[in-house]
Amino acid sequence: MIEALQFEFMQNALLAALLASVACGIVGAYVVVKRIVFIAGGISHAAFGGIGLGYWLGVNPLWVVTPFSLAAAMAIGLISRASKTAEDTTIGVFWALGMALGIIFIGLSPGYAPDLFSYLFGNILTVTTTDLYILLALDILIVLVVCLLHREFQAIAFDEDYAAASGLPVMAIYLALLGLTALTVVILIRIVGIILVIALLTIPAAVVRKWAGSLKAMMCAAPIVAAFFTCAGLVLSYYLDIASGATIIVVAGGVYFINLIVARRRGA
Repeated sequence: MIEALQFEFMQNALLAALLASVACGIVGAYVVVKRIVFIAGGISHAAFGGIGLGYWLGVNPLWVVTPFSLAAAMAIGLISRASKTAEDTTIGVFWALGMALGIIFIGLSPGYAPDLFSYLFGNILTVTTTDLYILLALDILIVLVVCLLHREFQAIAFDEDYAAASGLPVMAIYLALLGLTALTVVILIRIVGIILVIALLTIPAAVVRKWAGSLKAMMCAAPIVAAFFTCAGLVLSYYLDIASGATIIVVAGGVYFINLIVARRRGA
């Protein structure tokens, strides 16, 4: 593996894996505790519309998918809370609508979209230096927001009714949390693709939750676990010559089930 790191694409892949681990570990802890996994799935699939729009405009899809994902997250949160429609119905509508828009925009784009497969299923080996700068900027933004609003996020994650009774602006905090989830989805799209985003966003936090005594402990340990998943998957995919994104998720899934067995035997 050391000889492979001589190549720029492998260096970029390793850096992308580490940057993605920070975001998915921190935000994934909130997602798991708050139980908004399927909202994250809705945001990730709605993001495909932004990717298609990026291809149609002829720009780097990451520049377009970021505001597109944020808009989808805000819309899902507002509509599901403001209307009497069930939350899963709203998620399903945006899930399908985003994918449909993406297909339409890609169909309208001239020529062939060569990187489309990597956005759907992930290809960490195709991450560019520009992508790394975008991932770093998003990571910094996520960490800053979490540092500023951790207590508020923790309050609505564990007991939203009590947070509202305490005078916290629950709706605004909830939308901010969905915004962080959207930014994390954007980061993970380049690593594991839209189809597999939910797994990498939730599995590290779910593994750590069995052993962590607090939310802060989860948020500190989950990025380390996520880094192990991404790096181990990257190494295995290199030696086995198989898809990197799928290998990362297989490693994560395997560890998750082993963790369930161990935790059950030890009574965690």
